[in-house]
Amino acid sequence: MAGSPINLTNQFLIAMPGMGDGTFAGTVVYLCEHTEKGALGLVINKPIDIKLKNLFEKVDLTLDREDLADEPVYFGGPVQTERGFVLHERLGGEGDDGGHYNSTLQIPGGLEMTTSKDVLEAMAQGAGPKRVLVTLGYSGWGAGQLEDEIGRNGWITVDAAPEIIFDTPVEQRYDKALSLLGIDPRMLSQEAGHA
Repeated sequence: MAGSPINLTNQFLIAMPGMGDGTFAGTVVYLCEHTEKGALGLVINKPIDIKLKNLFEKVDLTLDREDLADEPVYFGGPVQTERGFVLHERLGGEGDDGGHYNSTLQIPGGLEMTTSKDVLEAMAQGAGPKRVLVTLGYSGWGAGQLEDEIGRNGWITVDAAPEIIFDTPVEQRYDKALSLLGIDPRMLSQEAGHA
């Protein structure tokens, strides 16, 4: 294969309107890892019917942080949907306890993704990362699969912006991610003549 492989780590994958896979229609995926072996990401704009406090109760923890208790848990993707994935700011920032968790993927130039229960335990004690997005499940692609889907115009990509993950209301995340590319979502409509 000519040229070096593309690396989309720390980017948003934005589903195009023609996306044939209903699972991913209208989604924005934050790519945590992308190598020649494949890719792993978390959908950031599909809340499910579980609140964080309920998820914590399921693992015998109590979440007393009012800023997070009523936040939704998100559908991160169709793989390992019984498992929690915590996307959070890089530790060691201002006001952070500097904790490190058992199973954390440091995303180059970006956030961190932790899958071990100790991050939930820290949050239950009022510590841990301040800004989090918790998903059940993740999105995975085998070697070359994501590149193939991008080549077929299933996705467009843009450098991720943490404020879209943590500060943007969920119903605005898709449009905001597109706006990073200077694209008006109405320009992407499959049907002409509808405003």
